[in-house]
Amino acid sequence: MTVSDLDRLHSQLSRLEDLFPGYHTEIVEGSIMMNPVRPFHGKTITRLWTELEPQLPSAWALVTDVAFPFDDDNEFCPDLAVIPAEAEEKNSGAYQPDLIEFVAEVVSPSSIRRDYEVKPRWYASRGIANYLVFDPLRGHVVTLWNPGPDGYRGRDTLAYGPDLTVDSPLGKLTIATAALPVDPKAPSRS
Repeated sequence: MTVSDLDRLHSQLSRLEDLFPGYHTEIVEGSIMMNPVRPFHGKTITRLWTELEPQLPSAWALVTDVAFPFDDDNEFCPDLAVIPAEAEEKNSGAYQPDLIEFVAEVVSPSSIRRDYEVKPRWYASRGIANYLVFDPLRGHVVTLWNPGPDGYRGRDTLAYGPDLTVDSPLGKLTIATAALPVDPKAPSRS
């Protein structure tokens, strides 16, 4: 399937999203996944965007909820991805995943497995140097780095509170985690 084909498919998914406002839609492992978007999810993305955008070199841009087709069965729409500004200026509905330099996902109750298990394998297989998983259900961020063919070889977990500094190909990126929301009603997970 080409990017044009997937752009058309994502366009069809966009129409489906319009029928169900407040849902985030992706294709994961061949299934269309629709997740309700909750306020803590959106607030986390907004705060991360506000923190990261001024730190990026001018040749790079942030995008959110834009399609990245990895193969016929996996079209991810990351919560935040950094791609070349030149590509972002095209304002496309789908981009090649090889453009992603840095990616972050925000966990929701229905995306736990995808964010922690499925996406790391795909992101690492494309050589994306840094993958961050922000988890308002647990109040922590998981940083993954050193991508390999089977996933990331480096992993740290940091409870929200102190600033997080990520050494990335884009330079050092610092994110204040103290103000990130934590869901007080989240079911405990082990």
